[in-house]
Amino acid sequence: MHSSISSPKRPRRRLNVILVSFAVLVLVLTGLQRWQLNEFAITPGSATDVPPLVTIKGLDTARHHDRVLLVDVYLSQLTMLQYLTFHLQSHVEFIPGSWLTSPGVPTSELTAQGYQEMSDSKTAATVAAFRALGWHIRATPTGAVVTEVLSNGTAYAAGIGVEDRITSVNGRPVTSRCGVIEALRPLRPGTSIRLGITHQYFTDTGLLRVGRFHQVTLRTQAVPAANQGDSGCAGDGGAERSFVGMGLEDGLNYSFPAQVAVDTTNIGGPSAGLALTLAIINALSKTSITGHHLIATTGTIDPSGAVGDVGGVAEKTVAVEQAGAKYFFVPVAELAAAKSAAVAGLHIIPVSSLHQVLAYLRTIGGTAPVPITPPTKP
Repeated sequence: MHSSISSPKRPRRRLNVILVSFAVLVLVLTGLQRWQLNEFAITPGSATDVPPLVTIKGLDTARHHDRVLLVDVYLSQLTMLQYLTFHLQSHVEFIPGSWLTSPGVPTSELTAQGYQEMSDSKTAATVAAFRALGWHIRATPTGAVVTEVLSNGTAYAAGIGVEDRITSVNGRPVTSRCGVIEALRPLRPGTSIRLGITHQYFTDTGLLRVGRFHQVTLRTQAVPAANQGDSGCAGDGGAERSFVGMGLEDGLNYSFPAQVAVDTTNIGGPSAGLALTLAIINALSKTSITGHHLIATTGTIDPSGAVGDVGGVAEKTVAVEQAGAKYFFVPVAELAAAKSAAVAGLHIIPVSSLHQVLAYLRTIGGTAPVPITPPTKP
């Protein structure tokens, strides 16, 4: 009798235990998903063909039907659940948030900084491309552009943001980053100052918007130990007595012989610089500089044509292989990282300048860049 009464209850007890265990698991997983970490993961992104993204108005161009790939990666801030599951995947690089920003700068600025780096990269690529084709490109100083803002600084409290352009301090014009630093250097902490600022910002997709000019009043503050150091300005007058908690770069306006636009919607960072430069040169050249090979590149570019280091090259190498490219140009310092993820048949070429890239392309059938429209003499 006892066994006949109790036996039907056993499945219900087991079911109750299963339901309770499932509920606990859901709560644990939900908690891990909501537990935001200051940890990021770099994973392979995509290889994007640049020439179709380039539009040039004012000079003759040719398509050549060539493909030049920019390679990106995905940068994701992780929850604890993602941190655990990403460790089960291959080709993932983990980096702490402190590696991505300066001391005191919140990671919430990373998106705007990435779009700013892309914007600067497109400008530098255009300068380098025109200069490689024989044009003389002039630059005009336009002020100091904000690159980062400390969350505990007076600039942050005043609403100054990444890409804002400073053109005056206390009514006196400034034309460069060093102009702002020199104006602030002798002031005591707590001094009231007035900055003339043109508000500039990036949309969610990376488009630059220019707003109104206005005056911002704020007070200087003592320089934190983590932010002390050489300003890099010529004629440096010694340690700064105060600052307002922001990083700056020179604002420059270049005079180009044509209007160049590159559609980089939703792509941030500086590592596409070399690819952008090659695509612009190729579009303006009489013949193919790539020899019609499918090539991929990563690396920053500066107006002089120097190629600089980037990150996530091992993950980018995976994206290059998936795209089917046979030639991958990387900064010299990234050669080992690229080789660590490369498969047989992928040619990895370390470079430090645009000149080296163009020289290598000639060895595989490309031609020296000769502009369709001859440059005008300055």
